[in-house]
Amino acid sequence: MKTIFPSIAALALAGMTIGAAAQQGPPAPMIAEADYVVPEFRFHTGETLAGMKIHYATLGTPKRDAQGHISNAILLLHGTGGTGRGMASGDFASAVFGPGQVFDTTRYFIVLPDAIGHGRTAKPSDGLKVRFPKYDYRDMVDAQHALAEHLGIQRFELVGGQSMGCMHSWTWATAYPEAMKRVLALACTPTEIAGRNRLTRKMAIESIRNDPAYQGGNYATPPLQGLRAATFILSFSNTTAAVQQRQFPTRAAADAEVDRMLKAVPDRDANDMIYQFDASRDYNPEPDLAKIRAKILWINSADDLVNAADAGEVARMAAKLAPGQFMMIPTGPETVGHGTTMKPKLWGDRVADLMRE
Repeated sequence: MKTIFPSIAALALAGMTIGAAAQQGPPAPMIAEADYVVPEFRFHTGETLAGMKIHYATLGTPKRDAQGHISNAILLLHGTGGTGRGMASGDFASAVFGPGQVFDTTRYFIVLPDAIGHGRTAKPSDGLKVRFPKYDYRDMVDAQHALAEHLGIQRFELVGGQSMGCMHSWTWATAYPEAMKRVLALACTPTEIAGRNRLTRKMAIESIRNDPAYQGGNYATPPLQGLRAATFILSFSNTTAAVQQRQFPTRAAADAEVDRMLKAVPDRDANDMIYQFDASRDYNPEPDLAKIRAKILWINSADDLVNAADAGEVARMAAKLAPGQFMMIPTGPETVGHGTTMKPKLWGDRVADLMRE
């Protein structure tokens, strides 16, 4: 596993390797990509954005019911800093989308949107910079819901995602309880982001904002000092010491990884990054869990430092669910920290059972 410039969530993608094993699996399904432009999108702040573009990818063929609505759709949601198309590559895709696999694209129509602020969907770096509306997770989910309505999807077979996509899945389940049959939540906690998780995000955000080159978000050149600091802060949430020891077993290997991270810094837009990490500021589905009507499968891993088991919140929230709705992947030779849940071999049987229910 290579560590990429980490948004807490490119986390999942950081844990994915497109190596020989993945290439020897089933051929990747055909991906179609398109844009949907919302004539006027209203944010929770009351701000509006005219002509807001939502980019998305799809796999498989839609099937329609007697009313013309797509009846076989699955919505899969990416992590912070990622893209929808990223969910259709690497080990994850080769293990879930092939014939007979849990999200078989000969059976299901898979929708993979780029969230607001990410990829080719509308984001601050498109031109508005800090004048871009201060979106949150509910806005991101409302945009995904608008896309579903545009596509003719009233009810998904499953809404799922990893990291930020996991939190979006809980938000979907509480905001639109009739819009899905099942929820697959991978690597998050259905409660307010606090403790080390929020500390890490806030430190990264303020490292950028306090760089003099940031200029209140109206910079002409990247605020590299702040971006470097944010990069280093976030890198420690990505994985575990044991995994990093295996990855970088010598001083030279560790130093080379730091150099690689530094070279990647200019590739990220500072405003996009701040918005992405601050969008979780008011996330808290806990008070609304009783609204959920879908079947739930929530999966975390014991070595996930973002949702640390020893902090107590995972166990507290798991106790609120019915038996069988939560699965903890124990630490082992296959686990890699926050990206562990992007390894379907560790949970595929449970999700297959969920899809059969």
